[in-house]
Amino acid sequence: MAAPIITLPSSSSSTTTLLASSHSIHFTKFKPIPSLGFSISRTNLKNPLLFCSKRLTHAVAKANLGLTYPAQIDSHKISFTAKDTDLLEWKGDILAIGVTEKDIIKDENSKFENNVLKNLDSQLNGLLSEVSTEEDFSGKVGQSTVVRISGLGAKRVGLVGLGNGPTGSSSSGYRSLGESVASLAKASRANSVAVALASSQDLSPELNLTTTSAIATGIFLGTYEDNRFKTESKKPSLESVDFLGLGAGPEFEKKLKYSQEVCSGVILGKELVNAPANVLTPEVLAEEAVKIASTYSDVFTATVLDAEQCKELKMGSFLAVAAASANPPKFIHLHYKPPTGSVKSKLALVGKGLTFDCGGYNIKTGAGSLIELMKFDMGGSAAVLGAAKALGQIKPPGVEVHFIVAACENMISGTGMRPGDILTASNGKTIEVNNTDAEGRLTLADALIYACNQGVDKIVDLATLTGACIVALGPSIAGVFTPNDDLAKEVVAASEAAGEKLWRLPMEESYWESMKSGVADMVNTGGRYGGSITAALFLKQFVNENVEWLHIDMAGPVWNDKKKAATGFGVPTLVEWVVANSSS
Repeated sequence: MAAPIITLPSSSSSTTTLLASSHSIHFTKFKPIPSLGFSISRTNLKNPLLFCSKRLTHAVAKANLGLTYPAQIDSHKISFTAKDTDLLEWKGDILAIGVTEKDIIKDENSKFENNVLKNLDSQLNGLLSEVSTEEDFSGKVGQSTVVRISGLGAKRVGLVGLGNGPTGSSSSGYRSLGESVASLAKASRANSVAVALASSQDLSPELNLTTTSAIATGIFLGTYEDNRFKTESKKPSLESVDFLGLGAGPEFEKKLKYSQEVCSGVILGKELVNAPANVLTPEVLAEEAVKIASTYSDVFTATVLDAEQCKELKMGSFLAVAAASANPPKFIHLHYKPPTGSVKSKLALVGKGLTFDCGGYNIKTGAGSLIELMKFDMGGSAAVLGAAKALGQIKPPGVEVHFIVAACENMISGTGMRPGDILTASNGKTIEVNNTDAEGRLTLADALIYACNQGVDKIVDLATLTGACIVALGPSIAGVFTPNDDLAKEVVAASEAAGEKLWRLPMEESYWESMKSGVADMVNTGGRYGGSITAALFLKQFVNENVEWLHIDMAGPVWNDKKKAATGFGVPTLVEWVVANSSS
């Protein structure tokens, strides 16, 4: 296979390790930036691409702050199979049945009315109905009960609540069912599990396929734990999952394979966000992108620009954010082209890539500032790279995709940007910085301009952009902003198929008044209210009018407070959207 195209600067080199791999690639240090945030007059831009014909080589790792390195843990594999086996004949550790509140209704003799549960219960001499009554199991979402049995092929039978049942095209309810099944398997250290639905006869053949996929996704991700930074951890016990009564055949095998490929991207996204800032620097994030291009070199090329090359492209807005950090910025561009056939659609996925954000001179302080969690401020880039990994395996035809990340840290030093500074973005627009903690939009400005310059038809950007969006929508729903109704419908439909929650918010043009500057084209933050809206309006200034654009503010769902870990949010939605725009 052809080696990926990688951009490497030409000065003295240093090395660093990949986040989850033993491979390394050489990058270079950069010179101090003499003109913070301002345009460079140089116009004769040299070709930034360097063609490398040799494969990536191993390199000695440099020491990280704290001497922390992620453990090399082999990815856990689970075999998923769709079968027509009867529930009573299946042999294994746990037979898990998804039940709605309607399924659990009993007649005057305390017997299940649902035929699947009635037949199973009769073979167990009424044990299921008895236990469900004793434990007050009513089929509500989040409820589950497991009983050990004898006389059947299964060692245990579990009932898992689906509430009123998933509705519409959303797969989130069935994905939650899969997560509950994973929890049951963990608790009992089960090796084999079968999953069935008490009312599978109510599903169409197409819904059977998507339901199976959603449950498999929930099980796979529910089984996964990120233990790379723990000294002790248990290896997951679950090895095989059978789906009973939902269908079988090549279509199910293909769909289950697709689900696992998407899950591999979600896991990469989780690991990138979970990794602390002393491990995941902009340089290491760039290496992860290069690793994707190397692994799937039949469809990917990688370009990584350093600060000097970004100066040549006049990225004053991005470079100003990066200026205070000892860790140099990296501008990442992965380019996907299908292995065969013509291209009918050109897309760009742009992810915010702040590997740490202290706020700059407007430093994050006090309770609720979340400074200790600001490693997740690169959640948008994690979603973009996770989607790239999944799509490298899926290889959708007929679509070209550009994955773009402006990676850096927002820190404090004598070289950093200050409140009141005026920056010049690569499209020539000037920005007065009235808050250094509104830095993500400054990096996205140059990234969006770069994306438009690739000749794309549509752009979706993702960013942990505003706390205001968390206040508005809570921790599990991302906000969507776009002036284009058709694009909004596309992406929301993709999110429903992926089991992720998006909610479209208005782009109120009158709010732009608060973003006007007396000395520049705009300021980078508006008034106290409508912060998510004004942030989206800011980004709009850097998108060409002929390009369809949508912004996702994922500040809430990037992180699960209960689990104290990343969610991998955005990856499934992006994959579904790209595939929907392909010739598949």
